[in-house]
Amino acid sequence: MKFAVIGGTGLIGSQVVKDLRAAGHEAVPYAKSTGVDIITGQGVDEAVAGADVVVNLTNSPTFDEASPAFFRTSMENLLAAARKGGVGHFVILSIVGVDQVPELDYYRAKVLQEELLQAGQIPYSIVRATQFMEFMDAAMSWTADADTVRLPATPIQPIAAKDVAAAVAEVAAGTPLNGIRNIGGPDVFGLDELGRITLSHKGDKRTVVTDPTAGMFAAVKGDVLTDKNAHLAPTHYTDWLS
Repeated sequence: MKFAVIGGTGLIGSQVVKDLRAAGHEAVPYAKSTGVDIITGQGVDEAVAGADVVVNLTNSPTFDEASPAFFRTSMENLLAAARKGGVGHFVILSIVGVDQVPELDYYRAKVLQEELLQAGQIPYSIVRATQFMEFMDAAMSWTADADTVRLPATPIQPIAAKDVAAAVAEVAAGTPLNGIRNIGGPDVFGLDELGRITLSHKGDKRTVVTDPTAGMFAAVKGDVLTDKNAHLAPTHYTDWLS
């Protein structure tokens, strides 16, 4: 099978390309750096032409109120090209619980992306992942100073990027779900607890202060970013840290 992996040079996309090729498929990575601009439409028709499957792993450059426009324009351009090219399966990566946090601009934007795909007249699959282990440092940096890191106790089910990529590649190579598959890491932590584990492993002497108002995840109400019934990945956070 031939796969057009849009955003195929990024953290997840590059690994999806590698996994698909290892399984014997033809997987071609596309990005702005390869001459494909999903906002202007430059190179999109050519990238998608002849592909059996399009995997869209692009992401908005911002997490603010500009993100819905990014996902609307990029999806409209990619779906139009996919319909023109006779693509039989369109896959995107989304977030577990994304529709439960309307307070966040970025989460509303990802819901919009899902809705555009579902209405796009192409067989599709949506893979929703829990929070990436690789993003923990960024999450801590938002509310950190020289002595403390302030984090809410939001339940988090961290998953390794390599496990996300493996799941996306598996779904992309399969029959379209015409629905959603949730994937997550094997363990659930409070975000504050995860911060303490991370700092301890790194020998960082800063203190984690539990603060329900701190950072982006303060907008999350309840236990909506985890899913005990998700397809569980094998990598534990402590093993990943090591």
